[in-house]
Amino acid sequence: MTKGNGEDPKPGSRMERIQQGVRKRTLLAKKKVQSITKDDVKSYLMRNAFVLFTVVAVILGVILGFSLRSYKMSYREVKYFSFPGELLMRMLQMLVLPLIVSSLVTGIAALDSKASGKMGVRAVVYYMSTTIIAVLIGIIIVVIIHPGKGTKENMHREGKIVQVTAADAFLDLIRNMFPPNLVEACFKQFKTNYEKRKFKVAIPPNDTSTVTSIISNVSEAMEALTRMREEIVPVPGSVNGVNALGLVVFSISFGLVIGSMREQGQALKDFFDSLNEAIMRLVALIMWYAPLGILFLIAGKIVEMEDMGVIGGQLAMYTVTVIIGLLIHAVIVLPLLYFVITRKNPWVFIGGLIQALVTALGTSSSSATLPVTFKCLEEINGVDKRVTRFVLPVGATINMDGTALYEALAAIFIAQVNNFDLNFGQIITISITATAASIGAAGIPQAGLVTMVIVLTSVGLPTDDITLIIAVDWFLDRLRTTTNVLGDSIGAGIVEHLSRHELKNRDAEMGNSVIEENEMKKPYQLISQENENEKPIDSETKM
Repeated sequence: MTKGNGEDPKPGSRMERIQQGVRKRTLLAKKKVQSITKDDVKSYLMRNAFVLFTVVAVILGVILGFSLRSYKMSYREVKYFSFPGELLMRMLQMLVLPLIVSSLVTGIAALDSKASGKMGVRAVVYYMSTTIIAVLIGIIIVVIIHPGKGTKENMHREGKIVQVTAADAFLDLIRNMFPPNLVEACFKQFKTNYEKRKFKVAIPPNDTSTVTSIISNVSEAMEALTRMREEIVPVPGSVNGVNALGLVVFSISFGLVIGSMREQGQALKDFFDSLNEAIMRLVALIMWYAPLGILFLIAGKIVEMEDMGVIGGQLAMYTVTVIIGLLIHAVIVLPLLYFVITRKNPWVFIGGLIQALVTALGTSSSSATLPVTFKCLEEINGVDKRVTRFVLPVGATINMDGTALYEALAAIFIAQVNNFDLNFGQIITISITATAASIGAAGIPQAGLVTMVIVLTSVGLPTDDITLIIAVDWFLDRLRTTTNVLGDSIGAGIVEHLSRHELKNRDAEMGNSVIEENEMKKPYQLISQENENEKPIDSETKM
């Protein structure tokens, strides 16, 4: 067959075109490298100063931490040494509460209900998809590598585990979505506690009603009256920490109402917009201190950690398995997902997030990293503020890819060390409960250990065996937090790309409404100006 021009296509033409393209790009790259001047290097260093300082701080923190381990510092000395890092955590946590509320209210209020609804659906579909993928990766990796081969007799145990019922944990999640007191939600979360209570045992009815039988059994009747039974019952309680889920639900609802109020809600829109801007300026100030704080956070944790000898063969293999799983999700799955949907280079996008990722590694808290994530996405990657203000606070609260992967993997690891063969149905149960539990995991350090109890209880595994993995959890917690932050950020980029048409339409509508408002206000402003010009004359005549 011949083409329209009557010539056969050359078999090597496609390869030649590819080779020519590679040559052109190589020549362009050489020209760019040759044209770099000292001023270019200086401007690059100035632009990326924060990122470079933060990366250097992590490296110095690791070196300093390992070099100080030989001094065998006491617990008090370690706390004093870690104090600059503790200050950074407190500064970031101080900004989380106003940032979540102001960003969500302004983000939702800036969109109409239809656009925010579509954006919300896209965000939730992304969160659920990536969490399910993360759980599947965790299950596949742990089944293939099988790190729990052997027995748990010689494994090191550490810490204590608080027992929790899956049903109560699920109900607590729903209760926290609707806090009865917004002020209390700023520093407390509802949590079901358990206590022992005594109950009287019911006396079975006696068939014989004769006087003789009553008299003969009077001693037994008296014993039955005084007989009590003990039962563990759930009672309402609370734990310290910001109820982020409740504040997110309230802020979304409040933002939708303000958005529907139009001119009446403009004053509240302006207030929350100004609050958000003020918080972001405070974040910019704290960023100067962040490298120093991260240095001491990492160094202090390395100095504080137990002797490395406790990490035996099984625990070491478990650590390697978790790292491989998190790397597959963070380095392959998430960038591939971003590229497939947006057709943009994911590594350029991830490059703009380095400071947020390093901060997550240092602080081990996705909520504390939230201010830095906002700054990276909005200022470096140029993501629309209406998207970041909606997607990031929700993502930091419910999207926990790294935690979901870790919980599914750790549950199967504990089953392996107990020589407990899981059937297909139990693996499905683990995947569902790990997904649900990760949503309820608060964005605070080591929250995954608490929700791990729910996952183990669902398939009848011993919850006390969580103590086997606590020795390495401080390190793995940092890696899964970094994965969580990366997942939230890539989600913001994907949602922005999918919502670009709605955002453009909204911009056009806002532009038209501003022009109409200005035209409406012109005659009023002219009248007010005329009245102002007349006022001095009236006042002069009255004097």
